[in-house]
Amino acid sequence: MIWTKKDLIAIKDLSVEEIQIILDTARAYKDLILRPIKKVPALRGRTVALFFLEPSTRTRISFELAAKRLSADVINMNPSTSSQTKGESLLDTARNLEALKINTIVMRHKHAGAAEILAKNLKASIINAGDGFHEHPTQSLLDLFTILENKKTLKGLNVTIVGDILHSRVARSNIWGLTKMGVHLTLCSAPSMLPKDIEKLGVKICYDLKKAIKNADVIQLLRIQFERDSGILFPSVKEYGNLYGLSAELLKQLNPQALIMHPGPINRGIEIASAVADGPQSLILDQVTNGLAVRMAILFLLSGIDEGEGMRK
Repeated sequence: MIWTKKDLIAIKDLSVEEIQIILDTARAYKDLILRPIKKVPALRGRTVALFFLEPSTRTRISFELAAKRLSADVINMNPSTSSQTKGESLLDTARNLEALKINTIVMRHKHAGAAEILAKNLKASIINAGDGFHEHPTQSLLDLFTILENKKTLKGLNVTIVGDILHSRVARSNIWGLTKMGVHLTLCSAPSMLPKDIEKLGVKICYDLKKAIKNADVIQLLRIQFERDSGILFPSVKEYGNLYGLSAELLKQLNPQALIMHPGPINRGIEIASAVADGPQSLILDQVTNGLAVRMAILFLLSGIDEGEGMRK
């Protein structure tokens, strides 16, 4: 199978085979970024615009570095100085970027569906870097890659996601990605932080943290998204941490081979203890490194360039 999609909007839209292509391509780029010379000319002459209308550190920098590692020109757009502050529509702004012959637009937006609107109306490739409560596909792909790298397989693993699932686009993308790849997925949170009827997507629901993570091969913690008013769904942050935070004491009761993940930013002492985040079972920084390889793979695949050209020094 060869890659044929112009855009990357949602994990929900990808087949198992397409996910596997991305993971296989990322594996080659992971080898590349570990070499002394980390740059290839795969996207030389092409331009990538980073259009982030919500705050971002890891994702924006990861995409910028990925594009530069592939020798693309990169344009960083500041939302506070864009024409959107003058009332220009999102689509008109994007059409002007396309008129400047920009090849790829990486966009983060507070409204679900924003990236899909651009994908349907532009010839340029659109990459969804997170839209509202909808999806964050590249985070899910780097999570899949990280688990696969450490466990050698995805099928049959027990994975538990703990936290503010209601407001998490990472959780939604991972629900689609993990279940498609054969993972047994459990979601754990307070009832007020779980979407209605989420179990219809083939996941198990558990409200007790100890039970939810007892046999887990991988545990992914999610933060409370205070910026989306999710704090009002629980009496207090301290109580949430006591019930759903992963402490060092609790971790000792689990399988010593269980891996700990978090998409960041982490709230130390709330959903995860510092000893856990910085401990030997934590893959949090590995996720950041792997995000670079995965985003290089996606930028390359969406460019439509022959595979052999993408790996040449």
